[in-house]
Amino acid sequence: MALHAAASSVAAFAWNSRLRPTNSPSPRAFPTTPLFPSSSSSSSSAPLRTLTGCVRAAAGSNGVLAAAESPLIVCFGEMLIDFVPTVSGLSLAEAPAFKKAPGVGEDEFGYMLADILKENNVNNQGLRFDPAARTALAFVTLRSDGEREFMFYRNPSADMLLEVNELDLDLITKAKIFHYGSISLITEPCKSAHVAAAKAAKEAGVLLSYDPNLRLPLWPSADSAREGILGIWEIADIIKISEEEISFLTKGEDPYDDAVVRKLFHPNLKLLLVTEGPDGCRYYSKKFSGRVSGLKVTAVDTTGAGDAFVAGILSGLASDFSLLQDEGRLREALKFANACGALTVMERGAIPALPTRQAVLDALVNIIA
Repeated sequence: MALHAAASSVAAFAWNSRLRPTNSPSPRAFPTTPLFPSSSSSSSSAPLRTLTGCVRAAAGSNGVLAAAESPLIVCFGEMLIDFVPTVSGLSLAEAPAFKKAPGVGEDEFGYMLADILKENNVNNQGLRFDPAARTALAFVTLRSDGEREFMFYRNPSADMLLEVNELDLDLITKAKIFHYGSISLITEPCKSAHVAAAKAAKEAGVLLSYDPNLRLPLWPSADSAREGILGIWEIADIIKISEEEISFLTKGEDPYDDAVVRKLFHPNLKLLLVTEGPDGCRYYSKKFSGRVSGLKVTAVDTTGAGDAFVAGILSGLASDFSLLQDEGRLREALKFANACGALTVMERGAIPALPTRQAVLDALVNIIA
């Protein structure tokens, strides 16, 4: 399922996931992240980091961000390690080697992920380590166009074992935005933990952001995936979906038809976003709708592009909810979000590819020019 460092108004993401190293417990998590990666310790141009969004926060050396210092974004999701092939266009069996790329999942991998959060000024106080489970792994095939196919190893992984009594409800209810996906709804006990976390956030008046992030091979069936994803649909204030997810959720209807998209717009929804890869995105609210073009770049690996897009738009909303009522300013924020996604596909891996805020601003000037 990440915001900006050394800034006074930055969001922190909390990850509800579990990690785990070889001889140590694996973390289940609620890391809190900033939307744009920080420079390791001091460089402000370090890559943007994310899990299910990308945020960078003004945090101390211990990775903890005080709520008073930043509009907190808490992210609930799974942390894992992506193994990305060094050569695109080959199947998993044909790939000569894989590059380890943190995506967001205690074993040594788990500790590595926890350290990466700290290095990028992500508040990881909600992280939980599980002594009996491993960090999830995902092997990713990259087609010649940069699109991916996934093979997951998580039976069970630490993220699947998060329990309700492990939730940091104080962290969740102090958030300005609570962001989540649907993978944590697949199995118990994590499903109950997810529902309880979202309910607590909603009751506290937190803005709920939902990116279904469909990974069909992880669900028992297509019907169970559709039912699970739609089961929490109507509590979300903001939803980001892809064209493929529209077709899936509507059982094959045309994702480019506004009338079809509007079927997914529930009465309490404030903003529905449809990402279209290199073509940008569409936006739908109760008062207006439209399209914002994307940046044209050469795609190397599309892993993390959706997360980067979400990070980009949430970074704007975290500091000013009034964007939801102002179409002009919302379009500018979405232009920024599109650029976040575009720059991410130019490198391999979800977290390593995430750009800094300055890199995004530069791209908006240089690429458009």
